[in-house]
Amino acid sequence: MKLYEAFNIVAGDVVAFIGAGGKTSTLLNLGHELAEMGWRVLATTTTSIEEDQLGLLPRAIAPDAGSDVISQALSESGFVFLYDKIKGGAVYGPQPSWIPHLMDAVDSDVLLIEADAANRLPLKAPFSHEPVIPPETSLVIQVASMAAIGQPLDDDHIYNAQAIIDRYGFPKGGRIRSPWLAQVIRDETLGLRNVPEGARTVAFLNRVAPHINTRARARLIARIALRTQRLHSVVIGSDRGADPVYEVQRPVAAVIMAAGLSTRMGQPKILMPWGDKPTMIEHIIQQLHAARLDAINVVVGHEARQVKDAIAPYGVNAVYNRSFKSGEMLSSLKVGLRALPDHIAAAMLVLGDQPQLQPKVLYQLLNTYAENTDQIIVPSYQMRRGHPIIIGRRHWGDIFNLPRNESPRTFMNAHADHIRYVNVDSDSILRDVDTPQDYAQERWRAGLKK
Repeated sequence: MKLYEAFNIVAGDVVAFIGAGGKTSTLLNLGHELAEMGWRVLATTTTSIEEDQLGLLPRAIAPDAGSDVISQALSESGFVFLYDKIKGGAVYGPQPSWIPHLMDAVDSDVLLIEADAANRLPLKAPFSHEPVIPPETSLVIQVASMAAIGQPLDDDHIYNAQAIIDRYGFPKGGRIRSPWLAQVIRDETLGLRNVPEGARTVAFLNRVAPHINTRARARLIARIALRTQRLHSVVIGSDRGADPVYEVQRPVAAVIMAAGLSTRMGQPKILMPWGDKPTMIEHIIQQLHAARLDAINVVVGHEARQVKDAIAPYGVNAVYNRSFKSGEMLSSLKVGLRALPDHIAAAMLVLGDQPQLQPKVLYQLLNTYAENTDQIIVPSYQMRRGHPIIIGRRHWGDIFNLPRNESPRTFMNAHADHIRYVNVDSDSILRDVDTPQDYAQERWRAGLKK
């Protein structure tokens, strides 16, 4: 995956890079990606970059050359860096107050700004005057390097280490651990210091080795960091790769459809026993907890009080569907999606009568969502699609606009060209429980007593 895809860059963005462990190289790589796509990319700094890094840029000119000269340079090279002066081996940018003029006077598609300093160290805590993020910034990319893991927490290895020590009481000289790195990334006074209130914020966990163990550690850091709603996502990768992004971790919630009448079963099927849990719905919630989803909404309707009582100990959110008696599936999906927190990026649609839901399938779906730009992820067994499915927030509006007499299948059919299928080795994704015979068969398949 490319950086522009992972960061979700849009025309008109003002992008500020902060943190440590690859800010400049990430800015340069992103700029080249966009220029190769035909974008007009303007870059500058509110602090400074090293003079030898100018050689990595197609063009570098002073802003007093005038907007016509800058525009011509953009037309010729696609990627232009603006600087004010060069002194002592450092290249300084114009004053931050000049940014609004730059945006108005120059016809660029995007403005990239290095807004922080870190002296080539892998992790930093800002001093009181840092970072210098213009208020016009629409996207802040906070960079932190996995190379910080295992390094001593001191000023020789970590920029302004004392601020981290003072904040959390970590021992001076102690080796940096994964949770420490996550804490710094998500802290409003450290990694998120001075971020404008309206800006999107993305963390880039950089210099991640491609092997399984390192990526698993990076995912752990991302999950801890994403406990703050200020972060929209955590990008995992390495700015040194041709495809620099391995995956993007974003908050994903589950919406469990548990409002139906269970007409063919003759009793509320989600309240029937399953495994070591008193009810089927509790077993499904337990499976979802194993996948570490960011939120779980259980949409209730028929026998709502009993269902709410059953799920109360599990820290999930019960959402009542007043229209459960008609068009239950679509109305439940709409209710469940609308009740999710604003920071949730995607929802996993889970059937409340699918007790053989397997955590390994959940992991496959979540990993596929993280590793691709696709927003609709569907499991497939022998060319037959099943559940659960992941639907990105950008498509929720299409679901909300469906007429009441339609079903989620209408949405899926309309977006057939945008679905990424995940081949799984279990037909459990196809099986649900509708009748007493289904229930008996599924219990037998699961090795449970009749």
